[in-house]
Amino acid sequence: QPKVIGSLQPIVAAPGDDVVLPCHVEPQVNVAGLTVEWSRPDLQPDPSDRLSRVEYVHVYRDTREILDMKLSLYVRRTALFTDGLRQGNISLKITNVTLADEGKYKCFIPKLKSQMQSSIVNLVIEPNSFKTQTTEMPLQTTCPNTSDLEEEMDVKGGLSRRNRLIPVVVFCVLLIMGVGVTGYLTQKCQKQKV
Repeated sequence: QPKVIGSLQPIVAAPGDDVVLPCHVEPQVNVAGLTVEWSRPDLQPDPSDRLSRVEYVHVYRDTREILDMKLSLYVRRTALFTDGLRQGNISLKITNVTLADEGKYKCFIPKLKSQMQSSIVNLVIEPNSFKTQTTEMPLQTTCPNTSDLEEEMDVKGGLSRRNRLIPVVVFCVLLIMGVGVTGYLTQKCQKQKV
């Protein structure tokens, strides 16, 4: 039975960052034709709204974003990865985060035939952090297992420092070995000529 799975770790960002709140359906299910709702369960409805309507961070319905139900704070700042919906990726990208964005986010698929139709992702904004290019999770063609995500992602939602450094270290080692082998062969050839 499919279930909605969000990040077990909080997503940490600095003001001004772009972030991706990871959430997916496991096992993979094509959700492109379903409604996907992202909301802030920790926000109270507007007291001046007599109908106490729920406003959303992002609503995707009938294969498009529904803007008239969106909180004004998030207008032109959120997006789903629509190509990933076919693989069950319902992650939400929020651009240019502010302190007001900190809190709990609920990803919810109301018509998913499942006991687990929603998950909560916690976004933490650290004002003393330095601004990064992005703290988004890299998109994958398949939805990763949650245990794989924890292993590959740091708390900011990006690749871990170790995984970013591996290609650099490998390149440096190969470069040093190449210089060493070239120097050794050059020296050996010069000794043979003498």
